[in-house]
Amino acid sequence: MEKNSEVLLRISNLKQYFPLKKGKFVKANDGVSIDIYKGETFGLVGESGCGKSTLGRTILQLYPQTYGRTMYYGRALDDLAPKYVTETVRNLKKLRVKWQELHAQLEKAESEYASLTEEAQFAKHAELDALRKREEDALLNMTKIVGGFITLEDLDPVIEIYDKAYAIAHKISKLDIKREEQLVTLADAEFAVKRAKEAGKRASTKKVDKAKARLEETDKEIAALREELSCVSAEIQKMRESHAGDKEFQKYEVYRDTGIDLARLTYNEIRRLRRDMQLIFQDPYSSLNPRMSVGQIISEGMQAHNIVKKKDERMQEMILKVMDECGLAPYFLHRFPHQFSGGQRQRIGIARALATKPKFVVCDEAVSALDVSIQAQIINLLLDLKEQENLTYLFITHDLSVVKYISDRIGVMYLGNMVELADSQEIFDHPLHPYTEALLYAIPTTDTVGGKELEILEGDIPSPVNPPKGCKFHTRCKYCTEICKHVVPEWEEVSPNHFVACHHKLNASDKT
Repeated sequence: MEKNSEVLLRISNLKQYFPLKKGKFVKANDGVSIDIYKGETFGLVGESGCGKSTLGRTILQLYPQTYGRTMYYGRALDDLAPKYVTETVRNLKKLRVKWQELHAQLEKAESEYASLTEEAQFAKHAELDALRKREEDALLNMTKIVGGFITLEDLDPVIEIYDKAYAIAHKISKLDIKREEQLVTLADAEFAVKRAKEAGKRASTKKVDKAKARLEETDKEIAALREELSCVSAEIQKMRESHAGDKEFQKYEVYRDTGIDLARLTYNEIRRLRRDMQLIFQDPYSSLNPRMSVGQIISEGMQAHNIVKKKDERMQEMILKVMDECGLAPYFLHRFPHQFSGGQRQRIGIARALATKPKFVVCDEAVSALDVSIQAQIINLLLDLKEQENLTYLFITHDLSVVKYISDRIGVMYLGNMVELADSQEIFDHPLHPYTEALLYAIPTTDTVGGKELEILEGDIPSPVNPPKGCKFHTRCKYCTEICKHVVPEWEEVSPNHFVACHHKLNASDKT
C-alpha cells in the first residue's frame, strides 16, 4: 500500500489478556500495532493459537481490550460525540495534575534506574515500563482531544470552548439518529405508494408528504447546529494558530487525533458503530441459528440497526438484493440452514454481514472449513464484493497460499505478537523473519524445479500464559543465539513498508 493511503483503523500497542486463577493471564495479544487502510485487504497469518481471531474480535470490541488504542476513522469524532470526550474536557484540570504527578514519578524512577547495576535494572525493568505506560496513557487521553492546549497555564477558556463544541455535536448526534428513523419511515411510505400504483389502485401521498415535512424540519435543525459548530470550530482554530510559534505547544499538538477510540466507547455508542464493522465467522454450521430461515438471518442485523422496520414491506426486496449479490437463489429465502451445503451456508453468513452496508469486515478464517474448490469460489466472491461495496477486510487465515491471492499486505503473528509485515508479494519474495520463512517452507508444492523441499516447523507454540523471555520464537528458531533468549527484538522498518522484529533478519543468501 502507498504511504499516503487513508487509514481506516489504527491499532496501537493492543493487548488482550484473559484472566486465569492465581493472578495468571492468557496473553492472547501482547502489544500489536498496525494500520489498516481504507479499501485494502489486510491478511493476518500464523499457526493456530497465535491470537489471530482474538485480535480480529478485539478490534471489533467484542472482547473489551486490556490495553492500547484502537482508533477508527470511518466517522468523524464530532458525528458520534462520545461521552469520553466530554468527560475528558470537563475534567481536564484534574487529569493534567494527575499526569504531572506521574511524569514527576517517572523522571525520578528513570534517574534511579540509570544508577542501578545491570542485574538490578533487569529486576526493575517491568516496574519502570508499567509506569511509563501509565504516564503515556494519562498524556494521550488528554492530548488526543485538545492537543497542545494542555500546555497552557489557564485551561478554563479551553474547557469552555471544547465543552460548547461537543455539547452541540452531541445534539447533532441525537438528531442524526432521529433522521435515520425518519428516512426509514419515508422509504416505507414511498414504497407503499409504489406498490399501490403497480396494483392499479389509487394511492394517497399524505403519509409521504408528512414524512418529508418531518425530515425537512430535522434537516433544518441539523444544518443550523452544524453552522453553529462550524463557528465554534473556527474559534478553536484561531486559538490554535495563536500558539503556532510555541515549541512546547507544538510538541504536544502532534498527538491530536480526530479518530474515535473504540476502546473508550460506551455500550450504546459502540452499538451505533456495529453496522460499520461486521464479522464473517469461521464455522458456517454453528454460526447460523438453525431455527431461523435465511430471510430471518439476513434481516436480523437490518432490524437491529433500524435500516428497516420489523414486517416492513421493503425488507424482502432488500434481502433478495443482498442474496443475489452473494450468489444465493431467491427460492432459498424461506429455507433453513440444515438444507444447505457448507459453501452455501458461508454465503448466507457473508450476506448477513453485508446486509448492514459495513465499511470494515473481519473475515475470521472464512474459508478454512470449506473444500478447496469451494474456497476459490468464496474468495472470488469476497473480492467482487470488496470492489462493489468499497469494503476493507481483515482476512484471518493460517493458509499462506490463500492469503497471497486475496491480500494487499500480510502481517505474520506468533504467540500474540506481530513478527513481520509487508506487501503480499514482498513477504513471499523476501521473507526476513525465520518464522515467516518456516511458514513458507511448510506450504505443500508440486514444483520441483527450484529444489525446494517441504519442511514442517518442529515443536509446539509455547504457552501464552508463560511465554518465553526475549524473542518468543527462540525456542523453535534454527538461527537462535544467546541474545534471542534474553532481549525482545525491536519492531523496525527494514525497507519501505517492510517491518520485522528479529535479531537475525535473513540476509540475501537465506531468502527463499
